[in-house]
Amino acid sequence: MLPDVDVVGFRFGIRYGDLWGHRGMTHSLLFAAIIGLAVGVLLARSGWERWAMSALFFLITASHGVLDAMTDGGLGVAFFSPFDSTRYFLPWRPIHVSPLGVHSALSVRVISVLRSEIMSVWVPALFIGVILYLLRKRKRKVDPLSSA
Repeated sequence: MLPDVDVVGFRFGIRYGDLWGHRGMTHSLLFAAIIGLAVGVLLARSGWERWAMSALFFLITASHGVLDAMTDGGLGVAFFSPFDSTRYFLPWRPIHVSPLGVHSALSVRVISVLRSEIMSVWVPALFIGVILYLLRKRKRKVDPLSSA
């Protein structure tokens, strides 16, 4: 959710399509890299753990922009901001765009948005998670001396 901190900018006159507007700089790969490195440096204890944690948090933060690029509304995602202000969508856009603002979020349209997110994000993520869990469990049975 961190990349969506950019919606605060609306209150300060920052327009949607600006560098710091919604789905702009905070949705970029550079922002994801900075967040990943910051988390790795601040929370990890060793060099290897630092790189692993940085990579994980980069992927987590960057995935937000990728999922936003799969929505059917808005102006797209500025993945390469601040170097390129072009906004992109992915060719496959099954996720209905979420309405901005609390009043809009309480509308009847939210049911359709939630349904599209459940089917396009949560069900596949759950499926992948179960498969990975089963593979890991199977690996432990085959090699009981391997570490968790």
